Amino acid sequence: MRFVKETTTQTLEVKQSKFIAYLIPYSEYDVTLEKLKNEHPKARHFVVAYRYLNQYNQIVEHSSDDGEPKGTSGKPTLMVLQGADIINSAVITVRYFGGTKLGTGGLVRAYSDAANLVLNEAILFEYKDEISKNTYFNYSDIGKVEYQCGESSIDIIDKVFEDKVLYKIKGTKKNLDELFSKLLEITNIDFINIK
Repeated sequence: MRFVKETTTQTLEVKQSKFIAYLIPYSEYDVTLEKLKNEHPKARHFVVAYRYLNQYNQIVEHSSDDGEPKGTSGKPTLMVLQGADIINSAVITVRYFGGTKLGTGGLVRAYSDAANLVLNEAILFEYKDEISKNTYFNYSDIGKVEYQCGESSIDIIDKVFEDKVLYKIKGTKKNLDELFSKLLEITNIDFINIK
């Protein structure tokens, strides 16, 4: 599965109709849709499709034709996202009508092509199912902990220095188990699961 971290946009023109596709992180979906409606007051349609993982790691999907004939725009856009195994991302396609009707087949092709066009230009990142943990340890173990985090591909998100050192770390379950196993052999460390 892959996702985007920033907005990418591409424009497709078909028989004087403009299809401006935006591929965005799902977390920015509501704000971006509102912004685009304000920026494009003369646009006819705002077709959307998105896929994201909920708190149970299930894929949630949605699409809307926004006034286009049923099944000609939102669903084809969603199918592009499904085919590319994209999650936690959304496509919003702004359409300006050019005066020539494209027919149902033409609309399906145009919206699919616009989604593929923007997808091909985007920088995609591989999704990893990561969890966060808090780690507590002695000051004397900072070097060992940081070295082992690097060796196990664990990200250190936050550092707090009090009577003990607290690091908030993030990684895949497999990498965190590997790190925990190594650190238990060489340090006195505690791990606490967090969300």
